[in-house]
Amino acid sequence: MTTPRTISFRIDSEKVAQLDQIAKAMDRDRSYLLNEAVESYLSEQRRFAAMVKEGREDLRNGRTFSHEEVESMVDVWEREAQSIAR
Repeated sequence: MTTPRTISFRIDSEKVAQLDQIAKAMDRDRSYLLNEAVESYLSEQRRFAAMVKEGREDLRNGRTFSHEEVESMVDVWEREAQSIAR
């Protein structure tokens, strides 16, 4: 486990107030929320980078879709979403 480090950055006072409200409601401190937010951001960036890597590998290996195939898939997804919404 690594040793926690203190960093500082600028943030709008309104956002600090919102953080404090959430922290109070959760019975946590601001540092806890910021650590959770940073972990969430890092996780999302790792996921995105993995998806890009997978996409590049697919391109190299010829696993692609034509424009028409993508349009057809989107049409199906839209119809499915509309039927679920009803």
